[in-house]
Amino acid sequence: MIFKKIKIYSQNICKNNFLINTILETHFDFNIIFIQELLWSVIQSILSSTNCEGDILIGVPNHLSWTVFSKCLSQANNFSQVVTYINICLSSLRFSLQNNILNHKDISCISFLNHSLSYFLINIYSDLSQLALKYLEDTEVNIDNILIITKDFNI
Repeated sequence: MIFKKIKIYSQNICKNNFLINTILETHFDFNIIFIQELLWSVIQSILSSTNCEGDILIGVPNHLSWTVFSKCLSQANNFSQVVTYINICLSSLRFSLQNNILNHKDISCISFLNHSLSYFLINIYSDLSQLALKYLEDTEVNIDNILIITKDFNI
């Protein structure tokens, strides 16, 4: 069974993208990396028909060896505080972000298939206002086959 081989790393990086890059470059012995309290930043300018200088693209660091799962929110300054990186060696398991199950900007629910069964990984960041925890308290969800829930609750 694949679960015996999966190694997971979880880290609150305190808005330090240099730390994310270091983790992605040095933690190849892990299959899944959960990050909390990340910093969204300008990646590049992209061509635009309405702006001669281009539109800015805001995101999180990417790496060729990792698939990144994060919620892209359309509202400015309302960025998710969680991101999950899956090593591309696991891409055959067909990981998918499940916003339909838990739909909160600071909760990432990711599913994957193994032997025709769905399994779930959940990454949570709750700020000082405890918004993610309040969302979980007010939300009734029945999820089978949760393998791991990582968190930074700031309580």
